Amino acid sequence: MNLPRRKFLRLAAGAAAVPAISRIAGAQAYPSRPVRLVVGFGPGGGQDVTARLMGQWLSERLGHQFVVENRPGAAGNIAAEAVVKSPADGYTLFLVGVNNAINATLYDKLNFDLIRDIAPVAGIMRVPNVMEVNPSFPAKSVPEFIAYAKANPGKINFGSGGSGTSIHLAAELFKTMTRVEMQHVPYRGGGQFLTGLLGGQVQVIFDNLPSSIELIRSGKLRPLAVTMTTHSDALPEIPTMRDFVPGYEASAFFGIGAPKSTPREIIERLNREINMALADPGMKARLADLGGVVLAGSPSDFGKLVADETEKWANVIRAANIKPE
Repeated sequence: MNLPRRKFLRLAAGAAAVPAISRIAGAQAYPSRPVRLVVGFGPGGGQDVTARLMGQWLSERLGHQFVVENRPGAAGNIAAEAVVKSPADGYTLFLVGVNNAINATLYDKLNFDLIRDIAPVAGIMRVPNVMEVNPSFPAKSVPEFIAYAKANPGKINFGSGGSGTSIHLAAELFKTMTRVEMQHVPYRGGGQFLTGLLGGQVQVIFDNLPSSIELIRSGKLRPLAVTMTTHSDALPEIPTMRDFVPGYEASAFFGIGAPKSTPREIIERLNREINMALADPGMKARLADLGGVVLAGSPSDFGKLVADETEKWANVIRAANIKPE
């Protein structure tokens, strides 16, 4: 028996709506079990601390544990690949950092493409680098440093935690934009290059603010500038690099990603919850203690940031011919 056309269309429309209703119901029920939040570095670092703060918030808000899983190695590439290969169901998330944007160009052969294979969920915060010297160094400002470097070409060493790290690239960007000569001394880890600066083996570093802030506050290191476009609430009296080098910006960023094809409804729910966290005074205070500035916004906002940072550091890596260690 043939169905009347109007009734047939109503049934077809209802059938088409079932998948959408199912997706919405699934998002509302999410999560129904623990969620992994994968971090590409070991416990105690900036990414780990950020992931644990956000994981605790999401656990309390959503009623299931967001478990931080540390998978260090290859500057975060091991963790990124593990997430890319995970089911796109919202139960595996990734703490995305500036290192991932750098690695996209630094490493010639990766088994994934960050922008193609990781769906942006939400930003969390940006953290400035800080250009700092030993208090015995003669320059007390960025202009004095530039003048000293040009008068003493090749006699300034800068330290970093390794070739291709954000600290290394921040210094390379400074070299390019100011046309000063400095020699790179790579160390294996933040503690070592800070020790090198304190001991005078290197003259300057462009460290992430959280790991240097107590040494700055105690007077053991002299900050010359923070490297974001705005002043840091943690060091409000310190000028920005843009005050002296127009257009300069270098910072670490942290945010959440998920495997591509993760349901849009789940991404949007996570985005709402993370933005609520970033508006919470207690969370803002904790992030500020780390020297961070909240990075609220939509998934597309965070995706644009990752794409922009990937392009920016690609240009620096190619210009300086930087290779991974």
